[in-house]
Amino acid sequence: MAEAEIWIQRNVTLFPPDVITSIFSSAWWVPPCCGTASAVIGLLYPCMDRHLGEPHKFKREWSSVMRCVAVFVGINHASAKVDFANNIQLSLTLAALSIGLWWTFDRSRSGFGLGVGIAFLATLVSQLLVYNGVYQYTSPDFLYVRSWLPCIFFAGGITMGNIGRQLAMYECKVIAEKSHED
Repeated sequence: MAEAEIWIQRNVTLFPPDVITSIFSSAWWVPPCCGTASAVIGLLYPCMDRHLGEPHKFKREWSSVMRCVAVFVGINHASAKVDFANNIQLSLTLAALSIGLWWTFDRSRSGFGLGVGIAFLATLVSQLLVYNGVYQYTSPDFLYVRSWLPCIFFAGGITMGNIGRQLAMYECKVIAEKSHED
């Protein structure tokens, strides 16, 4: 949600006039869609860990999750506010930062795989929305969208996954404590 607002402010994303007069005019649908996708991603990570039998044990505390969120906000902010010489430089920088976020806060194969899958799927959905005229990017350079967009989706997926994993760990702890009381 925050990235959409920053992108609109910096004229990275434009909404055509006919869409502005339609139901999509205020882009009211963006926060609920992003929130729902974030919740699904947050649920997906612990489920995938359980399914693969690989419990995620790297940096499992809330302070680490909050640092991950802060780094994601910084990466997202850089995509909209920092001026780079060209999109290739921006894309490579954001790719390195996003992989650095994964390495620092996750390091799991399932996390990396889900991050890549989420980046691919979210970029595809964005391309379809742009293709169908729901919104547009001011300077698309990669099939209707910006080339750095998958990096933002990858970092967002890792961040939501870390939140989901931490919440799942907390829930398991509460259930275990209740079962000891009985």
